[in-house]
Amino acid sequence: MLRIAGRRLSSLTFNSSRPIFFAFGPPGHGVSSDISSSRSVSSPSTLLSRNTIRGFSSESLPLNHDIGIISDVPATVAALKNPSSKIVYDEYNHERFPPGDPSKRAFAYFVLSGGRFVYASLIRLLVLKLVLSMSASKDVLALASLEVDLSSIEPGTTVTVKWRGKPVFIRRRTEDDIKLANSVDVGSLRDPQEDAARVKNPEWLVVIGVCTHLGCIPLPNAGDFGGWFCPCHGSHYDISGRIRKGPAPYNLEVPTYSFLEENKLLIG
Repeated sequence: MLRIAGRRLSSLTFNSSRPIFFAFGPPGHGVSSDISSSRSVSSPSTLLSRNTIRGFSSESLPLNHDIGIISDVPATVAALKNPSSKIVYDEYNHERFPPGDPSKRAFAYFVLSGGRFVYASLIRLLVLKLVLSMSASKDVLALASLEVDLSSIEPGTTVTVKWRGKPVFIRRRTEDDIKLANSVDVGSLRDPQEDAARVKNPEWLVVIGVCTHLGCIPLPNAGDFGGWFCPCHGSHYDISGRIRKGPAPYNLEVPTYSFLEENKLLIG
């Protein structure tokens, strides 16, 4: 065993003192021992240059060929392995069009300006149509306010008109009605309110004819207090439209109104 180990160690020492070269090539290009022996005795500078050249991927270069030129490789593969630093631009995409005819520029500008004017007019019409569609129509505006002629209403009677889909009671009160409305103790009412705060003219009372309980329409000149009576659940209102008895929580609502003339009333 010791003899075999000694022989191997001596052989490795002997081989390390000699330069070793590896050459790979295509089949048929064998490397003889004479060539290896002749190269092994070359000068040190030659060995250094060859080792430097073959230091990196030397196995990819065949023998007897110039360095940097790879034969037996397709052209596309060679182009990929040897890229060029020269960049060729596509002149077709960078080519400028020749200048137009100066005599036709005025017509082109006229067409462009006319097109922009037409587009601006269309946008204006669309905006106006949108704004007008959002505003109230004429029939809605007509229903928003209602003008009533009071000359035909007799004292002590009640007239019902329709305003915004709701009945409105217009009562022409007598002197006795006015005195009765002012003689009520406001502190005892469920919804305390003075009669003067509910009318602009003591002779005329204007209220919305919808019961404040569940929305029924009260009957005029009825009830225990001479005003209105709701037959649905038995609410009683006095001559000023104030709740006096029954389940209704509030007085009859007073709409917005004004007197245009002595006998003209505008509701809304």
